[in-house]
Amino acid sequence: MIRSLLATATIGILAVTVTLADQSKKVVIPASPTSANNGQQMYTSYCAPCHGTDGKGRGPVAPAMKTQPTDLTQLMRNNHGKYPDTHVVAVLEFGSELSAHGSPNMPVWERIFGNMNRTHLQEKQLRISNLAHYLESIQER
Repeated sequence: MIRSLLATATIGILAVTVTLADQSKKVVIPASPTSANNGQQMYTSYCAPCHGTDGKGRGPVAPAMKTQPTDLTQLMRNNHGKYPDTHVVAVLEFGSELSAHGSPNMPVWERIFGNMNRTHLQEKQLRISNLAHYLESIQER
């Protein structure tokens, strides 16, 4: 019971910080609880503010960012017609320092997802996997 309350409290205070073009301003996007089994729900809550609901990189926060968010619908097209699942998982887990592969300002979701449920460590990987699968489903073919 206490662990459940602590986990809920931790989720309630988690937030994602995005550095904007003006280094003195930061946008805090709350990381509200979502189902680990629902990649679309996670995308809508965590990714859409920057990448847009359609994944094209035109979310409401995008105009204020230093680097335009990646058009996530073009990952397969930009990888010779093959969805780069290993790369997507790596970016979600470790972030990216290469501007062509995502802004270094993008949150490293592995840390955030890992803090959402510290009692079930497998949940972090389930979240990353389901989010990556959802991104595969929005690819333009």
